[in-house]
Amino acid sequence: MILVTGGTGLVGSHLLLNLVQSGHRVRATYRKKDTINRAKHVFSYYTDKVDSLFSHIEWVQADITEIPSLLNAFIDITHVYHCAAYISFDPKYYHTLRKTNIEGTANIVNLCLSHNIKKLCHVSSIAAIGAIDTKKINTEESSWNKEEDHSVYAITKYGSELEVWRGCQEGLNVVIVNPGIIIGPGYWRLGSGHFFKRIARGMTHYTTGVTGFVAIEDVIQIMVSLMQSTLINERYIVVAENLSFKDFFNKIANALKVDPPIKRASAFLLEIAWRMDWLRCKLKGKHRKLVKQSVKTLQRVSKFDNSKIKTALNYSFKPMDTSIASTSHYFLNDEDASSKAT
Repeated sequence: MILVTGGTGLVGSHLLLNLVQSGHRVRATYRKKDTINRAKHVFSYYTDKVDSLFSHIEWVQADITEIPSLLNAFIDITHVYHCAAYISFDPKYYHTLRKTNIEGTANIVNLCLSHNIKKLCHVSSIAAIGAIDTKKINTEESSWNKEEDHSVYAITKYGSELEVWRGCQEGLNVVIVNPGIIIGPGYWRLGSGHFFKRIARGMTHYTTGVTGFVAIEDVIQIMVSLMQSTLINERYIVVAENLSFKDFFNKIANALKVDPPIKRASAFLLEIAWRMDWLRCKLKGKHRKLVKQSVKTLQRVSKFDNSKIKTALNYSFKPMDTSIASTSHYFLNDEDASSKAT
Protein backbone atom coordinates (compact mmCIF):
# COMPACT_ATOMS: atom_id res chain seq x y z
CA MET A 1 0.00 0.00 0.00
CA ILE A 2 1.11 3.56 -0.76
CA LEU A 3 1.03 6.37 1.81
CA VAL A 4 0.63 10.00 0.73
CA THR A 5 1.23 12.60 3.41
CA GLY A 6 -0.45 15.97 2.87
CA GLY A 7 -3.17 14.44 0.70
CA THR A 8 -5.31 17.57 0.76
CA GLY A 9 -2.73 19.92 -0.79
CA LEU A 10 -2.16 20.81 -4.44
CA VAL A 11 0.48 18.12 -5.04
CA GLY A 12 -1.11 15.57 -2.72
CA SER A 13 -4.60 15.78 -4.23
CA HIS A 14 -3.36 15.51 -7.82
CA LEU A 15 -1.08 12.64 -6.84
CA LEU A 16 -3.98 10.78 -5.21
CA LEU A 17 -6.05 11.13 -8.38
CA ASN A 18 -3.20 9.68 -10.43
CA LEU A 19 -2.66 6.76 -8.06
CA VAL A 20 -6.30 5.71 -7.68
CA GLN A 21 -6.90 6.00 -11.43
CA SER A 22 -3.95 3.62 -11.86
CA GLY A 23 -5.51 1.13 -9.46
CA HIS A 24 -3.14 1.51 -6.52
CA ARG A 25 -4.15 0.90 -2.92
CA VAL A 26 -3.68 4.28 -1.29
CA ARG A 27 -3.80 5.76 2.19
CA ALA A 28 -3.60 9.54 2.71
CA THR A 29 -3.16 11.76 5.73
CA TYR A 30 -5.10 14.88 6.56
CA ARG A 31 -5.06 17.25 9.54
CA LYS A 32 -8.55 18.76 9.47
CA LYS A 33 -11.57 16.90 8.12
CA ASP A 34 -12.97 19.83 6.16
CA THR A 35 -9.80 19.97 4.04
CA ILE A 36 -10.67 16.61 2.46
CA ASN A 37 -13.29 18.45 0.41
CA ARG A 38 -10.47 20.42 -1.23
CA ALA A 39 -9.01 17.22 -2.65
CA LYS A 40 -12.46 16.10 -3.76
CA HIS A 41 -12.91 19.43 -5.54
CA VAL A 42 -9.64 18.87 -7.43
CA PHE A 43 -10.92 15.44 -8.55
CA SER A 44 -14.02 17.13 -9.97
CA TYR A 45 -11.93 19.07 -12.49
CA TYR A 46 -10.79 15.88 -14.19
CA THR A 47 -13.47 13.21 -13.77
CA ASP A 48 -17.20 12.60 -13.39
CA LYS A 49 -16.47 9.60 -11.16
CA VAL A 50 -15.39 11.62 -8.14
CA ASP A 51 -17.17 9.60 -5.47
CA SER A 52 -16.20 6.27 -6.99
CA LEU A 53 -12.51 7.17 -7.20
CA PHE A 54 -12.49 8.92 -3.86
CA SER A 55 -13.85 5.80 -2.17
CA HIS A 56 -10.58 4.01 -2.98
CA ILE A 57 -8.62 6.34 -0.68
CA GLU A 58 -8.21 5.36 2.96
CA TRP A 59 -8.03 8.61 4.90
CA VAL A 60 -6.17 8.79 8.21
CA GLN A 61 -6.16 11.87 10.42
CA ALA A 62 -2.54 12.49 11.32
CA ASP A 63 -0.15 15.34 12.00
CA ILE A 64 3.41 14.70 10.85
CA THR A 65 4.68 16.47 13.98
CA GLU A 66 2.90 13.93 16.22
CA ILE A 67 4.35 10.43 15.97
CA PRO A 68 1.45 8.61 17.74
CA SER A 69 -1.01 9.82 15.09
CA LEU A 70 1.33 8.63 12.32
CA LEU A 71 1.73 5.06 13.59
CA ASN A 72 -1.62 3.90 12.24
CA ALA A 73 -0.88 5.57 8.91
CA PHE A 74 2.21 3.41 8.40
CA ILE A 75 0.55 0.02 8.93
CA ASP A 76 1.13 -2.23 5.85
CA ILE A 77 2.74 0.63 3.87
CA THR A 78 5.49 -0.16 1.33
CA HIS A 79 6.03 3.22 -0.40
CA VAL A 80 5.70 6.79 0.87
CA TYR A 81 5.16 10.08 -0.94
CA HIS A 82 5.92 12.87 1.53
CA CYS A 83 3.97 15.90 0.26
CA ALA A 84 3.00 17.47 3.59
CA ALA A 85 4.65 20.81 4.36
CA TYR A 86 3.93 24.20 5.86
CA ILE A 87 4.26 27.07 3.39
CA SER A 88 4.91 30.61 4.58
CA PHE A 89 7.53 33.26 3.95
CA ASP A 90 6.62 35.23 7.07
CA PRO A 91 9.51 35.14 9.60
CA LYS A 92 7.07 35.06 12.52
CA TYR A 93 6.13 31.51 11.50
CA TYR A 94 9.72 30.28 11.49
CA HIS A 95 9.26 27.96 14.47
CA THR A 96 6.09 26.48 12.95
CA LEU A 97 7.93 26.00 9.67
CA ARG A 98 10.82 24.27 11.45
CA LYS A 99 8.53 21.98 13.40
CA THR A 100 6.51 20.91 10.37
CA ASN A 101 9.06 20.90 7.58
CA ILE A 102 12.14 19.70 9.46
CA GLU A 103 10.90 17.83 12.53
CA GLY A 104 7.90 16.49 10.65
CA THR A 105 10.11 15.18 7.85
CA ALA A 106 12.44 13.63 10.43
CA ASN A 107 9.43 11.76 11.85
CA ILE A 108 8.47 10.48 8.41
CA VAL A 109 12.03 9.36 7.73
CA ASN A 110 12.32 7.58 11.08
CA LEU A 111 9.03 5.75 10.54
CA CYS A 112 10.10 4.78 7.03
CA LEU A 113 13.25 3.26 8.51
CA SER A 114 11.46 1.43 11.32
CA HIS A 115 8.78 0.06 8.96
CA ASN A 116 11.28 -1.01 6.25
CA ILE A 117 9.66 1.20 3.63
CA LYS A 118 10.94 0.30 0.16
CA LYS A 119 11.16 3.87 -1.14
CA LEU A 120 10.42 7.44 -0.08
CA CYS A 121 9.70 10.31 -2.48
CA HIS A 122 10.18 13.67 -0.79
CA VAL A 123 8.66 16.81 -2.29
CA SER A 124 11.08 19.68 -1.76
CA SER A 125 11.35 22.94 -3.73
CA ILE A 126 13.72 24.95 -5.89
CA ALA A 127 13.84 27.22 -2.83
CA ALA A 128 16.16 24.59 -1.32
CA ILE A 129 18.58 24.78 -4.27
CA GLY A 130 21.54 26.71 -2.97
CA ALA A 131 23.06 28.90 -5.67
CA ILE A 132 22.18 32.59 -5.66
CA ASP A 133 24.68 33.73 -8.32
CA THR A 134 22.44 35.09 -11.07
CA LYS A 135 25.14 34.51 -13.71
CA LYS A 136 24.96 30.74 -13.28
CA ILE A 137 22.20 28.25 -13.96
CA ASN A 138 21.20 26.32 -10.87
CA THR A 139 21.69 22.55 -10.92
CA GLU A 140 21.20 19.78 -8.39
CA GLU A 141 24.87 20.21 -7.47
CA SER A 142 24.58 23.90 -6.60
CA SER A 143 25.85 24.26 -3.05
CA TRP A 144 23.77 25.83 -0.29
CA ASN A 145 25.18 29.15 0.91
CA LYS A 146 24.27 29.47 4.57
CA GLU A 147 25.45 33.09 4.60
CA GLU A 148 22.79 34.14 2.09
CA ASP A 149 19.61 35.86 3.33
CA HIS A 150 17.29 32.96 2.51
CA SER A 151 13.57 32.97 3.24
CA VAL A 152 12.40 31.05 6.30
CA TYR A 153 10.58 28.67 3.94
CA ALA A 154 13.77 27.96 1.97
CA ILE A 155 15.76 27.35 5.16
CA THR A 156 13.28 24.79 6.43
CA LYS A 157 12.90 23.03 3.08
CA TYR A 158 16.68 22.71 2.91
CA GLY A 159 16.61 21.37 6.46
CA SER A 160 13.97 18.83 5.49
CA GLU A 161 16.23 17.55 2.71
CA LEU A 162 19.03 17.03 5.23
CA GLU A 163 16.69 14.75 7.18
CA VAL A 164 15.96 12.76 4.02
CA TRP A 165 19.67 12.40 3.27
CA ARG A 166 20.19 11.22 6.83
CA GLY A 167 17.63 8.50 6.18
CA CYS A 168 19.46 7.62 2.99
CA GLN A 169 22.70 7.16 4.95
CA GLU A 170 20.83 4.86 7.33
CA GLY A 171 19.66 2.61 4.49
CA LEU A 172 16.43 4.19 3.22
CA ASN A 173 15.94 4.38 -0.56
CA VAL A 174 14.93 7.96 -1.42
CA VAL A 175 14.29 10.34 -4.28
CA ILE A 176 13.85 14.09 -3.88
CA VAL A 177 12.04 16.34 -6.33
CA ASN A 178 12.61 20.09 -6.38
CA PRO A 179 9.71 21.64 -8.31
CA GLY A 180 9.62 25.23 -9.44
CA ILE A 181 6.45 27.30 -9.04
CA ILE A 182 3.73 24.72 -9.69
CA ILE A 183 0.90 25.65 -12.05
CA GLY A 184 -2.36 23.83 -11.46
CA PRO A 185 -5.98 24.34 -10.40
CA GLY A 186 -7.86 24.10 -7.14
CA TYR A 187 -6.02 26.30 -4.66
CA TRP A 188 -6.73 29.86 -5.75
CA ARG A 189 -5.69 31.52 -2.47
CA LEU A 190 -2.25 29.91 -2.35
CA GLY A 191 0.87 29.61 -4.48
CA SER A 192 0.50 30.18 -8.21
CA GLY A 193 -3.30 30.04 -7.90
CA HIS A 194 -3.17 33.38 -6.11
CA PHE A 195 -1.61 34.97 -9.22
CA PHE A 196 -4.55 33.84 -11.36
CA LYS A 197 -6.94 35.37 -8.87
CA ARG A 198 -5.06 38.68 -8.61
CA ILE A 199 -4.61 39.07 -12.35
CA ALA A 200 -8.29 38.33 -12.93
CA ARG A 201 -9.10 41.16 -10.52
CA GLY A 202 -6.81 43.58 -12.34
CA MET A 203 -3.16 43.41 -11.35
CA THR A 204 -1.27 46.59 -12.28
CA HIS A 205 2.42 45.93 -11.50
CA TYR A 206 4.93 43.35 -12.66
CA THR A 207 8.48 42.52 -11.59
CA THR A 208 11.52 41.66 -13.67
CA GLY A 209 12.76 38.59 -11.80
CA VAL A 210 13.10 35.16 -13.41
CA THR A 211 12.42 31.74 -11.90
CA GLY A 212 11.38 28.21 -12.80
CA PHE A 213 7.80 27.08 -13.48
CA VAL A 214 6.25 23.65 -14.00
CA ALA A 215 2.81 22.10 -14.57
CA ILE A 216 1.29 20.03 -11.78
CA GLU A 217 0.84 17.16 -14.26
CA ASP A 218 4.60 17.06 -14.85
CA VAL A 219 5.37 17.07 -11.13
CA ILE A 220 3.03 14.13 -10.51
CA GLN A 221 4.15 12.10 -13.51
CA ILE A 222 7.80 12.54 -12.59
CA MET A 223 7.20 11.58 -8.96
CA VAL A 224 5.32 8.41 -9.95
CA SER A 225 7.89 7.49 -12.60
CA LEU A 226 10.77 7.95 -10.16
CA MET A 227 9.06 5.76 -7.57
CA GLN A 228 8.43 3.03 -10.14
CA SER A 229 12.00 3.21 -11.45
CA THR A 230 15.21 1.74 -10.05
CA LEU A 231 16.60 5.25 -9.50
CA ILE A 232 17.42 5.93 -5.86
CA ASN A 233 19.25 8.42 -3.66
CA GLU A 234 19.13 11.35 -6.08
CA ARG A 235 17.48 14.76 -6.21
CA TYR A 236 15.95 16.23 -9.34
CA ILE A 237 15.07 19.77 -10.35
CA VAL A 238 11.55 19.68 -11.82
CA VAL A 239 11.19 22.83 -13.92
CA ALA A 240 9.66 23.05 -17.39
CA GLU A 241 10.68 26.61 -18.26
CA ASN A 242 12.47 29.60 -16.79
CA LEU A 243 10.25 32.64 -17.21
CA SER A 244 10.29 36.23 -16.06
CA PHE A 245 7.41 37.16 -13.78
CA LYS A 246 6.41 39.72 -16.39
CA ASP A 247 6.06 37.04 -19.08
CA PHE A 248 4.30 34.71 -16.65
CA PHE A 249 1.77 37.39 -15.69
CA ASN A 250 1.21 38.30 -19.35
CA LYS A 251 0.52 34.67 -20.25
CA ILE A 252 -2.08 34.40 -17.49
CA ALA A 253 -3.70 37.69 -18.50
CA ASN A 254 -3.91 36.56 -22.13
CA ALA A 255 -5.45 33.22 -21.11
CA LEU A 256 -7.98 34.96 -18.85
CA LYS A 257 -8.62 37.62 -21.51
CA VAL A 258 -7.91 40.53 -19.16
CA ASP A 259 -5.43 43.38 -19.28
CA PRO A 260 -1.89 42.43 -18.23
CA PRO A 261 0.11 44.35 -15.62
CA ILE A 262 1.75 47.30 -17.39
CA LYS A 263 3.72 49.06 -14.63
CA ARG A 264 7.14 47.82 -13.57
CA ALA A 265 7.52 47.60 -9.81
CA SER A 266 10.88 49.26 -9.19
CA ALA A 267 13.30 48.08 -6.51
CA PHE A 268 12.58 51.27 -4.58
CA LEU A 269 8.82 50.69 -4.70
CA LEU A 270 9.20 47.07 -3.57
CA GLU A 271 11.46 48.08 -0.69
CA ILE A 272 8.80 50.51 0.50
CA ALA A 273 6.05 47.93 -0.04
CA TRP A 274 7.50 45.20 2.18
CA ARG A 275 8.21 47.71 4.95
CA MET A 276 4.66 49.06 4.76
CA ASP A 277 3.36 45.51 4.86
CA TRP A 278 5.46 44.83 7.96
CA LEU A 279 3.95 47.91 9.62
CA ARG A 280 0.42 46.91 8.61
CA CYS A 281 0.99 43.48 10.12
CA LYS A 282 2.31 44.95 13.37
CA LEU A 283 -0.57 47.40 13.75
CA LYS A 284 -3.43 45.15 12.66
CA GLY A 285 -2.04 41.70 13.48
CA LYS A 286 -2.64 40.41 9.96
CA HIS A 287 -0.63 37.94 7.89
CA ARG A 288 2.30 39.26 5.89
CA LYS A 289 1.73 39.51 2.16
CA LEU A 290 5.23 40.64 1.28
CA VAL A 291 8.53 40.07 3.07
CA LYS A 292 12.08 41.19 2.36
CA GLN A 293 13.21 37.83 0.99
CA SER A 294 10.18 37.61 -1.32
CA VAL A 295 11.04 41.02 -2.74
CA LYS A 296 14.52 39.75 -3.57
CA THR A 297 13.05 36.68 -5.28
CA LEU A 298 10.71 38.82 -7.37
CA GLN A 299 13.71 40.78 -8.69
CA ARG A 300 16.38 38.07 -8.90
CA VAL A 301 17.19 36.19 -12.09
CA SER A 302 17.27 32.53 -11.00
CA LYS A 303 17.42 29.95 -13.78
CA PHE A 304 17.26 26.19 -13.30
CA ASP A 305 18.64 23.31 -15.34
CA ASN A 306 16.18 20.44 -15.91
CA SER A 307 18.52 18.23 -17.95
CA LYS A 308 19.09 15.67 -15.17
CA ILE A 309 15.45 14.60 -14.90
CA LYS A 310 14.93 14.80 -18.67
CA THR A 311 17.84 12.42 -19.18
CA ALA A 312 17.00 10.11 -16.27
CA LEU A 313 13.42 9.50 -17.43
CA ASN A 314 13.68 10.52 -21.09
CA TYR A 315 11.04 13.05 -20.13
CA SER A 316 9.45 15.89 -22.11
CA PHE A 317 7.79 18.71 -20.17
CA LYS A 318 4.42 20.20 -20.93
CA PRO A 319 4.75 23.72 -22.44
CA MET A 320 3.89 26.41 -19.91
CA ASP A 321 1.50 28.07 -22.37
CA THR A 322 -0.55 24.87 -22.37
CA SER A 323 -0.49 24.56 -18.58
CA ILE A 324 -1.45 28.21 -18.03
CA ALA A 325 -4.26 27.92 -20.58
CA SER A 326 -5.73 24.81 -18.94
CA THR A 327 -5.43 26.24 -15.43
CA SER A 328 -7.09 29.45 -16.61
CA HIS A 329 -9.92 27.37 -18.07
CA TYR A 330 -10.47 25.65 -14.72
CA PHE A 331 -10.32 29.02 -12.95
CA LEU A 332 -12.92 30.61 -15.21
CA ASN A 333 -15.23 27.61 -14.87
CA ASP A 334 -14.81 27.31 -11.12
CA GLU A 335 -17.80 29.25 -9.83
CA ASP A 336 -16.25 29.83 -6.42
CA ALA A 337 -12.91 31.03 -7.81
CA SER A 338 -14.20 33.30 -10.56
CA SER A 339 -16.90 34.90 -8.36
CA LYS A 340 -14.31 35.87 -5.77
CA ALA A 341 -12.12 37.38 -8.45
CA THR A 342 -14.70 39.92 -9.53
